[in-house]
Amino acid sequence: MKANAEALQLEFHWFEQVVESRLSLYFGQECAYKSIWELQPPVFAQHQSSYSAFINTHDSTAAERLLLMLLLAPHLKPELLDVFSVKNTAYDRGFTEFGGLRGLAHGGFLPTMETALFLLAGADIFSRIDAMKLFDRSHYLFSNQIVYLNETGAFEPKSSSAIVLSPVYVSYFMTGEKGNQTFDPDFPAKLISTALDWDNLVLPSETLLQLEEIRTWITHQETLLNEWGFGKKVRAGYRSLFYGPSGTGKTLAACLIGKRCYLEVYRIDLSMVVSKYIGETEKNLEKVFQSAEKKNWILFFDEADAIFGKRTAISNANDRYANQETAYLLQRIEDYPGVVILASNLRNNIDDAFARRFQSLIYFPVPRVEERLKLWQQSLSPLSELGKEINLKSLAAQYELTGGMIMNVVRYCSLMAINRDEYEIRLSDAQKGIQRELAKEGRIM
Repeated sequence: MKANAEALQLEFHWFEQVVESRLSLYFGQECAYKSIWELQPPVFAQHQSSYSAFINTHDSTAAERLLLMLLLAPHLKPELLDVFSVKNTAYDRGFTEFGGLRGLAHGGFLPTMETALFLLAGADIFSRIDAMKLFDRSHYLFSNQIVYLNETGAFEPKSSSAIVLSPVYVSYFMTGEKGNQTFDPDFPAKLISTALDWDNLVLPSETLLQLEEIRTWITHQETLLNEWGFGKKVRAGYRSLFYGPSGTGKTLAACLIGKRCYLEVYRIDLSMVVSKYIGETEKNLEKVFQSAEKKNWILFFDEADAIFGKRTAISNANDRYANQETAYLLQRIEDYPGVVILASNLRNNIDDAFARRFQSLIYFPVPRVEERLKLWQQSLSPLSELGKEINLKSLAAQYELTGGMIMNVVRYCSLMAINRDEYEIRLSDAQKGIQRELAKEGRIM
């Protein structure tokens, strides 16, 4: 962390000199340089820091490094950008050519693409057009999800768009640790994992066999597509629909497939994305897909019927827009070369036209008696002791519960035992826990 701080301090010092020189040259004031490019960036050939490793690995240009410092400044040195907040007295407002935004809580200047273009090109149109190459989607800063361009409305210049350094790289440049993407409005996906193993997945043999097919695809897809020549005949990637009641193991199964195949699993909650960010669904999900393609994530779409439900006739603009969103997402899923898993409580909620695009439709049923018994046995802590009146076989046979419901009951019973400062699981607690779970579904004991 000390090495990172030292490297960034040197880089920010250079950045500050460039900003001062750019403003002096632009306003015709005295300046020691005829061009900002006479100011040489620090050399980090022997420097041990995550930032220096990054710029050396990518052989980053001075323009790229200035862009990174511009985006990192609000996090570490926000005062360096205060000069862009100066008022244009001729028009009683800020300078248009400086760009910039005001945040909701951040008190300083937040850069836009216009800010970067001014810093790199000043008033020279040729240099400005050349600097725009930096913002092409194919540029490594964007294709690798290091920098995001939060584009404005359709009728506003692209240069008005906010530019943001990925939180992953903000952390990496400061601490040396990238961590994982987390759920936020700009990245609507969350890493999910489990401490359980494949043996803890209690499902019918036919369901387990279908899940095994996904693992087989992940393991042998390269051989199938390249050596056997199927890459010319079928789309890359594997798409599966998991359907069945809540609590039957759909999310756990997705996590365990990732765990077995050493792949990260990211969950996208479509109901939250569509309802909260209507109008920006495609933009937000595109960030997920672009990141996933680079890192071979398994994408798990929870509550998929929120957008893949049966379509109705278009009666208004909202219906038309919803169909456009659905068409975009379906096409993006089909183009994704990795594994995509959609989860739904009911198979009939998914439009048949969508379902035909999947390689497998896997049903997760309510567990049978023998499976419920195994779930009861697995859920209990080794420290707990069953009361004499409890018969797990009887509970498994009498109450039709899912794995999630059984876990909730066992958790409740265990908490009650801990609260009594004992280890015994009582039948009365189990019955109350079961009653609570059944009541959630409108059932009674």
